[in-house]
Amino acid sequence: MLQPDKLIYVGVDLHKQHHTAVIIDCWNRKLGEIKFDNKPSAFPQLEKEVKKHAKKGISVVYGLEDVGGFGRALAVYLTEKNCWVKEVNAKLANNRRKSHVTVEKSDAWDAECVARVLRDELYNLPDAKPIDLYWAISQLVTQRKWQAKSLTGMVKRLHQQLGYHYPSYKKFFSEVDGKTALAFWHKYPSPSRLSGVGAEELAKYLRKLSNNGLSTKKAEQILSLVAEDGDTTRDFQDKRDFIVKGLVRNIRFYGRELTRIEREIESLMKQLGFQLETMTGIELVTAAELVSEIGDIHRFASPDKLARFAGAAPVVAASGNKFRNYKSKQGNRELHDIIKALAIRQIAVTRTKKEPRNPFFYNYYGERLAAGKTKQQAIICIMRKLVNVIYYLMKTKAAYEIPVVPSKEAA
Repeated sequence: MLQPDKLIYVGVDLHKQHHTAVIIDCWNRKLGEIKFDNKPSAFPQLEKEVKKHAKKGISVVYGLEDVGGFGRALAVYLTEKNCWVKEVNAKLANNRRKSHVTVEKSDAWDAECVARVLRDELYNLPDAKPIDLYWAISQLVTQRKWQAKSLTGMVKRLHQQLGYHYPSYKKFFSEVDGKTALAFWHKYPSPSRLSGVGAEELAKYLRKLSNNGLSTKKAEQILSLVAEDGDTTRDFQDKRDFIVKGLVRNIRFYGRELTRIEREIESLMKQLGFQLETMTGIELVTAAELVSEIGDIHRFASPDKLARFAGAAPVVAASGNKFRNYKSKQGNRELHDIIKALAIRQIAVTRTKKEPRNPFFYNYYGERLAAGKTKQQAIICIMRKLVNVIYYLMKTKAAYEIPVVPSKEAA
């Protein structure tokens, strides 16, 4: 471990077009500042400025807030140059800025706050390791989120339009955006298109769409509901029908895109060799989300450091002989939310037999409640244990096995 006076700290405030770097020493004295473009050809300018202050026997450590977005190119450049690069949580730097007597807001001051956090929290911060494989997975996960969000928006709009045309449309099919339902809405975007269509003709069409899953009874039900709703035809009905058909086409498109993206994610995840999906509640997308936020697991020396990074480690507040653990509001909030959702899945039960999906965590949850914890506190306890499990699975690439719960406790 290097002595603080043998280091200089470079904090970088990152932007799309340019970056600002501030250099400080162990006494928080500002040594230098430089603004440079966010492109590889300009990065040597930063190295040149830093070398002016890196005297013999002095090492340099860089702190970057965002190594997966605007700062990725710089992180890659520095790591390829064998520089020491740390990832600084943006919330830590923001809190440092707000804690100052006079609150300022400028690129240079933001960079200096990053450098000060880097100086104070050096050995608690994860190393920045911008490996292309993890970055590609992260980009695909982000792309999938946007596609899923667009799909959800289209489905909501379809609900709205169908409500105008078919007031009882929710009773037609179990899923409004299912394969059979979408085909029906596209062929019959409004009741006016069903004019003259009999039960047998509609039943034949439905049987073909659903592989004989829907019968004449369903066709009769739909026609009966349409008759009960009354006439919903209005002026410019053909334009309203056009809107419904367009929404159906968009929903189909986004559905196909999600499938394509998930195939790409699966092909990259196979290269990592993790077996995260063997754990209860983790499927391909969740596993990819975990990997995209955590990155290379080897940058975390222990599960404790991963827990702090995820905001799953409690914050201890002590005064005299009294102490209390508080929920952390720091760390990577995206990762925190993923692990929280995963924790909730661990205590779920099957729909039919009402059996715990994960008996170990279900039993542990009950123990925490019996010990006086609130439901929210018990969930946080599960999250902390899950961090240990995830760390182990990623570090060893082993498959998950549910720990055996003694029959007495399981009962």
